[in-house]
Amino acid sequence: MTEHFLNKTVFITGASRGIGREIALKLAQAGANIVIAAKTAEPHPSLPGTIYTVAKEIEDLGYKALPIQVDVRDEAAIQAAVQETIDQFGGIDILINNASAISLTPTLQTPMKRFDLMMSVNMRATFACSQACLPSLMKSENPHILNLSPPISMKPKWFKEHLAYTMSKYGMSMCTLGMAEEFKKAGIAVNSLWPKTTIATAAIAVNFPKQIYQASRTPAIVADAAYEILKLNSKEFTGNFFIDEDILKRAGILDLDQYAVKLGVPLFPDLYIEK
Repeated sequence: MTEHFLNKTVFITGASRGIGREIALKLAQAGANIVIAAKTAEPHPSLPGTIYTVAKEIEDLGYKALPIQVDVRDEAAIQAAVQETIDQFGGIDILINNASAISLTPTLQTPMKRFDLMMSVNMRATFACSQACLPSLMKSENPHILNLSPPISMKPKWFKEHLAYTMSKYGMSMCTLGMAEEFKKAGIAVNSLWPKTTIATAAIAVNFPKQIYQASRTPAIVADAAYEILKLNSKEFTGNFFIDEDILKRAGILDLDQYAVKLGVPLFPDLYIEK
């Protein structure tokens, strides 16, 4: 357990599975109170995990969790979840905007319903959740917002294959850029984190060939990187686009083989990472 997170309250969107769940467990074991703000309350037919299963995992380890069913597209639901968090734990110290929708489709194959979903879950929810948490974050001694979004590169190649998805994820990254500067004087760190390689999540299993899943790293690498970022002094480290591998190396964690899904398989670079 570390003093950095002891009795701190962390609000994580999309934490019922995958990277969100892994970050939740990592920070819980460091002493944080974890709010699992996600949509999945009933078991999904093909995807593991609900807000309650993750809460139980945390509580079984002896730590505090608050599962709240939230559709991050619903402003009133976000506001209610933030208020419930404050009522339960007294405030919010860290917001992790992890919820994400993906459709790697070109323009003509992207239905507007799917376009709207990505814009709502990725860009709009990041803005809305940040807006809702900011008044509480301003009262924290080391407040952080961490967005799971990529470094911005205006190279056409990142847009031409899946324009809508790139727009939505870059929208999250623009929140990082803008809010980091806007809330710098308030001492609130706003940073982005993105993986160097693909991460073995349901999104990769569904959207990519099986070989890419085998060439991925586990969600633990992103959780460990998030842990290192959130320990940093919020007044000194803001507006960064961190890559998981780089932040771990900086922290002295050099054995990255531990995160490989299948050791010996060449790793597949994630989207928005130069090969």
